[in-house]
Amino acid sequence: MNIERLHVRDAALMRAMTHPARIAIIDHLQLGEPATATELARIAGLSPSATSYHLRALAKTGLIEDAPSRGDGRERVWRSAVRGLDIEPGQDSSMGDWTAAGELAALYLDRDDARARAWFDRAREESPEWYDVTILASNKVKVTPDELRALNAQILALIEPYTAMVRTDAPPEARHVHLIYRAIPAS
Repeated sequence: MNIERLHVRDAALMRAMTHPARIAIIDHLQLGEPATATELARIAGLSPSATSYHLRALAKTGLIEDAPSRGDGRERVWRSAVRGLDIEPGQDSSMGDWTAAGELAALYLDRDDARARAWFDRAREESPEWYDVTILASNKVKVTPDELRALNAQILALIEPYTAMVRTDAPPEARHVHLIYRAIPAS
């Protein structure tokens, strides 16, 4: 299994990913938990046969792959082939590449915003331990491109040991937490 981040630049790959069910499948498999089409159907909100179609399409792109069988080999088990995705069409890419990147980015941004809204909907019912450590913060920094490059690298290095795909020593009380990091120059 490849556990590197994939830098997505190809418009065809971006278009293949641009479907809410496929995003849900990729997202779930990047938690590091292999799953079958039946299990992923619940995640994607589709039938197992429709989910199988999307799994085969994602496998053709190299984003997911067969995982080792769990037993008798009758069920096909899938896993992520990459640890994460960076949507990077490249400044010199065609308008078609940028359009595909924009559509894919919109799905991810909508998903991230929906997660934050869902948190607010259930925050009062969360345990005090989880409520107290949850944060939604926005900071403005003043940096050069080199400083921002270094800051990005430091933040991502700090997060790396906790990444779901690579962490094997998580205590039983650990939960999946969505960290959303954006470093976007102001206009």
